[in-house]
Amino acid sequence: MSRNEKVKSLLDELQIDALLVSHIPNIRYLTGFSGSAALVIIGKNKDYFITDFRYKDQSAAQVKGFEIIINYNASDELKKVFDSNGFKKIGFESSHVVYSSIETYRKTYEGAEFIPVFERLEKLTMQKTPDEIEKIKKAVEISDKTFERILKFIKPGMTELEVSAEITYTHKKFGASKDSFDPIVASGWRGALPHGIASDKVIQKGEMVTLDFGCVYDGFCSDITRTIAVGEPSEEMKKIYAIVLDSQLKAIAAAKTGASSKAVDGVARDLITAAGYGDNFGHGLGHGLGIEVHETPGLNKRVDIPLANSSVVTIEPGIYVDGLGGVRIEDDILITNGGCEVLNKSPKELIII
Repeated sequence: MSRNEKVKSLLDELQIDALLVSHIPNIRYLTGFSGSAALVIIGKNKDYFITDFRYKDQSAAQVKGFEIIINYNASDELKKVFDSNGFKKIGFESSHVVYSSIETYRKTYEGAEFIPVFERLEKLTMQKTPDEIEKIKKAVEISDKTFERILKFIKPGMTELEVSAEITYTHKKFGASKDSFDPIVASGWRGALPHGIASDKVIQKGEMVTLDFGCVYDGFCSDITRTIAVGEPSEEMKKIYAIVLDSQLKAIAAAKTGASSKAVDGVARDLITAAGYGDNFGHGLGHGLGIEVHETPGLNKRVDIPLANSSVVTIEPGIYVDGLGGVRIEDDILITNGGCEVLNKSPKELIII
């Protein structure tokens, strides 16, 4: 069953006439379009792709199986499509569309009912095709090579921003189109900030440095975290590193098709809690990865979703101690029936440079 056929089956299930798709990553999933502005309408008998003049040639090359409409005023075309097909019940992506847009739709298309559809497309995007998996693997390979380069680059006296700039440069040098998010470079006490975006702090000898970064290759993302020591770290930081690594390896061993996302999170969380650092692990274990760097499913203590075969998720436990620092270790893994494949090849034992 094709992707559009799977979406069409949702129309019957949700008892709607059409689904309006505006979230660009979901549009890429459905059409292959890699531009930044478009709308898609999936109907029971016909599908429509609306964009503007900038993407006339690009959409003609990338989008197949849709009626392509080029118009700067997309709302005019939406009304024409809704009216000509007699659409009365139209689903929209409720986790992505702002309230004001829906109010505008309701005023413009009187007589049509707009029905929220929550993350149903995202559940379809969890399972990756072989081609998508290869693109993710290539992105992961680029980030692994970038980490190897950073190990030779980083030294005491550099600022975190200098290291961040080298990550971005190296990603592109090795074939990525861009970073998948702003690189996190958090040294010393700033390692206690889980999302410590690089600052002008100078890296000191003896500090641990958390490096969390990823890139985009042909539309698909990677996401890796390694924590290294620039000079000999403290004994407590060595202890924390060993705990985080053990929890990560055990969580990876528990990840397989059908495994509960909550249960896999619990494997790492219980180990860290037993070691006395439960209050210092405040985020989820991981997340889905694909066109977006954060996708369904979330692996955390609140969400209980069976891991889907051929999905790609991150496993990234961490411990963060205010005033001291932090450790996080992250790999991207491909879920399989027999377990999982760890895509990252970068070493995970504590590296002291």
